[in-house]
Amino acid sequence: MTIQWFKPTKPIAQFIFAHGAGAGCDSDFMQIMAQHLCEQGVAVGLFDFEYMQQAKALDKRRPPDRAPKLLAYFTKILEQAQSDLPLFIGGKSMGGRMASMLAAQSEMPIKGVIAMGYPFHPPGKPDKLRVEHFSQIPCPFLIVQGERDTFGNRIEISQMQFEKAPTMIWLADGDHSLKPRKKSGFSEQQHLLDTAKHAVQFMQEHGHD
Repeated sequence: MTIQWFKPTKPIAQFIFAHGAGAGCDSDFMQIMAQHLCEQGVAVGLFDFEYMQQAKALDKRRPPDRAPKLLAYFTKILEQAQSDLPLFIGGKSMGGRMASMLAAQSEMPIKGVIAMGYPFHPPGKPDKLRVEHFSQIPCPFLIVQGERDTFGNRIEISQMQFEKAPTMIWLADGDHSLKPRKKSGFSEQQHLLDTAKHAVQFMQEHGHD
């Protein structure tokens, strides 16, 4: 059960950061985001869920495990958190969803959850919502979402009624990986850096709650 740590010299918080369904913690998105967060003073822990470890060992794509198994593994990973730093959890896409579900049921002292590209629903199936646990999340919840994310775009989400709404930050023309189109005039690099800045600001605000 290994965690890859990105450790700044004087950390202000720690962020256990789970990957999305299709690519593990060694993906460009995860590595770049961890680096950005580390440079701004956050200790970041990356890990692979068990199905992803098996996929890499066999060099063969595998579908994610069911949520209970993912959550059980995520819980074990959190046991390696550093006791002296405020604990935040989150992830990209599926990883962010699992982090939010874990926060809703965990006894751990989680200060906040950060999801990057939250999968509100499967693409093309807006009626299959994955938000029923939002009202049970006891800590602050930040979602950074691309405006044209096929798993939940700005127009759709702005029309939703939440009993307990997450804090939403929208990235102009971003897709599910927060990537804008070239013609938009925005860049993926800037969006990723901005996402890291929003995440760090969120951790600074809620690290002492």
